[in-house]
Amino acid sequence: MNLEVCTISKDHQINDDIRAREVRLVGPESEQLGIKPLREAIQMAQDMNLDLVNVAPTAKPPVCRIMDYGKFRYEQQKKEKEARKNQKVIDIKEVWFRANIEEHDYQTKYRNVVKFLTAGDKVKASVRYRGREIAHAEIGKCILERLSTEVAELCTIERAPKLEGRSMIMILAPKSSNS
Repeated sequence: MNLEVCTISKDHQINDDIRAREVRLVGPESEQLGIKPLREAIQMAQDMNLDLVNVAPTAKPPVCRIMDYGKFRYEQQKKEKEARKNQKVIDIKEVWFRANIEEHDYQTKYRNVVKFLTAGDKVKASVRYRGREIAHAEIGKCILERLSTEVAELCTIERAPKLEGRSMIMILAPKSSNS
């Protein structure tokens, strides 16, 4: 590790990047070493073959820690990767209905909505109107309200049925598994 070369980091100030007269120094084993002049703190870090990292730049005086910065960054990246791996991505699945939908077609789309909700995805249910069907928008509203009552135990209505252009849209979100 070459301590003379100033390491450029977006996250922390390191070694010669630190611009303070004196710093509150924390040792490699998290022990408090007191307030020291910056030059002395950098020299102590070099003697231990480690880096001086500014971990709290807004404090008065700034808090700096003696550590192996490369190892620290590696550990941080590992934690971030683990967090990304464990998070659940919620997709929005869209199911289209028509104002004059037949019962069997409705049941098929209803089963798809149930499948999406149980998989943990949000569902955007929309009724598309063609031509003069828009004059009877209440028919589409009835279809969406029927759907919402049939899947009420699986989801919460995130957005009530609302007419937007030639479509009436309703968004259903799955109920959280811990409730």
